[in-house]
Parts: sequence; structure tokens; C-alpha cells
Amino acid sequence: MERDKMNEHAQTMLEAKDVVFRYSETGSNAIDGLSMQVKKGEYVAVLGANGCGKSTLAKHFNAILLPASGTVWIEEIPTTDEDRLMEMRQKVGMVFQNPDNQIVATVVEEDVAFALENLGVPRDEMRCRVDDAMQMAGIYKYREKAPHKLSGGQKQRVAIAGVIAMRPDCLVLDEATAMLDPIGREKVMHTVHKLNRDYGITVVQITHYMEEAATADRVVVMSAGRIVMEGTPRQVFSQVEAVKALHLDVPQSAELCHALTQAGLPMPDDVIRPEECAAAIYKTLTGKEPPRDV
Repeated sequence: MERDKMNEHAQTMLEAKDVVFRYSETGSNAIDGLSMQVKKGEYVAVLGANGCGKSTLAKHFNAILLPASGTVWIEEIPTTDEDRLMEMRQKVGMVFQNPDNQIVATVVEEDVAFALENLGVPRDEMRCRVDDAMQMAGIYKYREKAPHKLSGGQKQRVAIAGVIAMRPDCLVLDEATAMLDPIGREKVMHTVHKLNRDYGITVVQITHYMEEAATADRVVVMSAGRIVMEGTPRQVFSQVEAVKALHLDVPQSAELCHALTQAGLPMPDDVIRPEECAAAIYKTLTGKEPPRDV
């Protein structure tokens, strides 16, 4: 029994146990007794309406916030262990909503190298890490460009490269595609899936886009600081009425349509008519009106 527990712990990347957090002593709980695990190599999407606590949870997974009660572990390390804070930050990298808040240098490759320089990584190893990170994030060809001349999606991939140059075991994306156009979102998502699939990096994606969540291994749905639904995309999105009742931020019914399609589920008539599906998905993903034959 003890060996089984040790083996399970070794396979766990992140764990929250009975976590409670509030931003003020008199305020309501932003996280209200939440418990969850994320296994190594897993891709988990956390969905929820604005104010449900999902971004607050993300910040607990990088020790930016500490619970008022309960415990969060990064692998075997409790996030309250201040002496190992740098170690935890290297294990779990955070990518935020606005890439401009993470970009500090005037040249792409210098920005990717910024954290490594601060850590005193030897120059030869730094060069190797920066090149590898830019290749993995798909921005190597922009290495000598000024970040302010790049598109939003390209900037976000620069931010991702800066994080993965630290060689984290886990990537937490806090609404990282929210400010991007559909094309930028698609390219960033391609990068993130490649990191998970080809390099085994654990991914926790905080999002309100259902079609992004539909491509994850597991979907966690939050409401009022608690987990209210959890399972594979097929299990979660098959509960259409329950998902809609949570008032998720779905600007167009096309997004729910696309999420159901990705999960291999039929589309109910009250979501969108089947003949409109292809055109709606095309517009959602490209931001353009579809050709007449779509």
C-alpha cells in the first residue's frame, strides 16, 4: 500500500487538496475547498465563467498565490516551502493573457534568454536552450526581429519560448489565447499541443473557449470556486444543458458546435443547425466569412 502511494505521488505533477483562498478577509472564497490532481504528461483544460476562480487556481500552481487553508504541491514540494520557490518556478512555467507583460527585451532571442541570464546559466548552454526553445515554439525565424513588430500570436509564442527555455516539466496557460485573433489562437494552440505531445510537457490550460478544451485529455469545469464537472471532453460536452446552465462565456453558438464536433458528439438542433456547422466553424477559426462552398 505504501509503495502504491509513493508511485502515485511520483506520477503526479500538481495536486491541490482542500484549497481555500480569498482575496480579502471579509470577501467570499475565490477558491472554496477545491481538490484536484494533474498527472505528469497530461493535458488538462480548466473551463469556467468569468469570476469562477480558474485564474486564481492557475496562480496557485506556480506559487504566485498561497492557499489560506489546504495544500498545493508541485510534484513533492508544498508551495509554502519558500526555500524551494525557485525550484518550483522552474518546474512550472506560467504564460499569461497579455504577452506584452512578459516580453522585456528589444530582440526576440534576447527576450527568450532573459531568465537564463538572470539565473547565471553558462553561455554555451544558454545558446543551446534558447535555440531549442525558439524551434519548439515555432519562432526561430523571428529570432532577430523586434517583438513589437510581431503579431499577437507570434508575441505569445515568444513568451512561451521564454518559459520553455527554463525547461519546465509543466506549462500553465492562464487565458493565454484570450487576446488573440482566431489565426493567432490556432497557431499558439498548435505549439502547445506539440510541446505536450512531442516533448511530454504537462499542460494546464485555463480557458473559456470550448473548442480549445475539446482537444484536452481532461476537462475540469469550475463554478464559484469549486469543481462542478470533470471528465473527458466527450463526457463533459455530452451534458449540453448542464454546460449551458453554467453560463460559460460562449460568444457564438459556433464554439459549442465546434467543441461537440471535436469531441465526436452530435449537435443538438437548439445549438446550431447542422447545415450551418461547417460555415460557423470556418468563421470561428479564421475570422473570415467562409467561401460559398463551405
